[in-house]
Amino acid sequence: MAERRIAVVTGGTAGVGRAVVRELAAHGWDVAVLARGKAGLAGAVEDVEAAGGHGLGLATDVADPAQVRDAADRTTRELGPIDLWVNAAFTGNLRFFWDTPDEEYRRITEVTYLGQVNGTRIALEHMRPRNRGVIVQVGSALGFRGIPLQAAYCGAKHAVKGFTETVITELKHEGSAVRVCMVQLPGVNSVQFDWNATDFQRHPQPVAPVFEPELPARAVRFLAEHPRRNLWVGFSTAYTILGNRIAPWFMDWYLARKVVQGQLTDADGPRYGANTYEPRDEAADRGAHGMFDRQAWTRDPWSWASMHRRSLTGAALAAVASVALLRIRRR
Repeated sequence: MAERRIAVVTGGTAGVGRAVVRELAAHGWDVAVLARGKAGLAGAVEDVEAAGGHGLGLATDVADPAQVRDAADRTTRELGPIDLWVNAAFTGNLRFFWDTPDEEYRRITEVTYLGQVNGTRIALEHMRPRNRGVIVQVGSALGFRGIPLQAAYCGAKHAVKGFTETVITELKHEGSAVRVCMVQLPGVNSVQFDWNATDFQRHPQPVAPVFEPELPARAVRFLAEHPRRNLWVGFSTAYTILGNRIAPWFMDWYLARKVVQGQLTDADGPRYGANTYEPRDEAADRGAHGMFDRQAWTRDPWSWASMHRRSLTGAALAAVASVALLRIRRR
């Protein structure tokens, strides 16, 4: 019988994190889910068990390193040594920077940035002595390019990128076999937009184009099984990152002109209240998807090509060789 693989997913009760839990469970992983909401934790554990795995729901505030450490220790005792740690937990808002209360800004930073720092630190406490394991940081195109109304979130994702690059170099310095990876996401149809802190009367929405959370989940599993430094999901992630490298002045102009209103919709949808300080899946499981299924992409040629780049490169080289051979024969 094959040895079971053990994963920890922070923020695994909703949105991308929940989709990651389902994706891993469907491919033979046992999963410990770290989050705050009781109903969301129960639902995520049910998803794992329905796929034939062992699930463990642990009520955890990732901003508190002691809680994260306790959760990791319990995971090891009840499921086994941790092979994969996915940092997906975050919280966010939709406000102009000058309208964002200081306490709210700090809390978003503590969860979205320091939550990944805490998860990485404690994952390494378990992985470095064994000299094995993979950590996946769920990042964003907004970790490369800030947009209006999300200063705290964008700042946190920028910080995650810089911190992660440092950890990668330090592990390489000591010759460790532990791998740390990043996956950069586009706008995703997640529950985030139903519980963002905001004073806007119109409903929050992701910046188009919108992708279903299963696409990032597949990318996370790919990194768990084929670790690499970075993977972009969505062509919009690619043009956001590359566009900002080439013409940041144009991005400033475009985002200022289009993206404030682009993050608001007249469509009616649920408003669960901000989850900045309290979970909004305590009494009811919110699942992975938000309210934008009709407009969300279910396929992503960009990440598919990235995950199959060896095969595509081989096919391209074979095609070039065939053309060259044909020309030689004709001559």
